[in-house]
Amino acid sequence: MEQDGKKEKTLVIIKPDGIQRSLVGELIKRYERSGLKLVGLKMFVPTDAFIEQHYSLDPDWKMKAGEKAIAAYDKKGIAPPSREPLEVGEKVLRNLKKYLSSGPVVTMVWQGMHAVEIVRKITGGTEPLTSDVGTIRGDLTIDSYAVADTGDRAVRNLIHASGSHEEAQKEIPLWFKAEELINYRLLNESILYDVNLGGILE
Repeated sequence: MEQDGKKEKTLVIIKPDGIQRSLVGELIKRYERSGLKLVGLKMFVPTDAFIEQHYSLDPDWKMKAGEKAIAAYDKKGIAPPSREPLEVGEKVLRNLKKYLSSGPVVTMVWQGMHAVEIVRKITGGTEPLTSDVGTIRGDLTIDSYAVADTGDRAVRNLIHASGSHEEAQKEIPLWFKAEELINYRLLNESILYDVNLGGILE
C-alpha cells in the first residue's frame, strides 16, 4: 500500500451473470460514485486454466474454501458433500471454473484511499441472500448457497473483489499488464485528498 494511501489498488471482476443482465454500467457507477478512480478496464472470456491460476495465487485457497463451505453447511444444519476440506474446495473450484468461463467478464482496477475495503463494502457479502441491503449483491441479485448447491453450481453473485491488500497485489498483475493501468488525475481528487479546499472560491 502506498504511504499516503491515495494509490491503493484493488481488482474487481464483473462475472458473466453481471454481463448477461446488462448491469455493467450500474456496477461501475456504484464504485465510481464512491470517489474511487478507474485505472484499468478490459473485457474477455477467461479460460479454465486462467481461472485456476487466479485461485491458485493463494496456495491454501482450496483448503480455506473447503473449510468455509463446510462451516456454512454446518451453520445451516445441512450435511456438507464431504468432511474433507480439500475435496469440498476442489468442488468449489470446479464450479467456479465452469461459471467464470461461461461468457465474457469485465475486469477493472480501482484506485484510491482504502480501495480494498471500500470495494468490499460496496460489493457486499459473498452470498446474495444474506448480503446487506444497499450493497451490490444485496440489491441486484437473489441467489443463495442452498439454490446453488441444488444445481451443483457456483453461487451467482455478479462480482469478484480482492479480499485483502495482499490478494489485490497478487491478482492485479495476473489480470493486467503494468502498461494497461493508466496513471492520470481526476479533478475530484482535489476535493477528496487535498489538505485544504483551496481553489474553490475565486
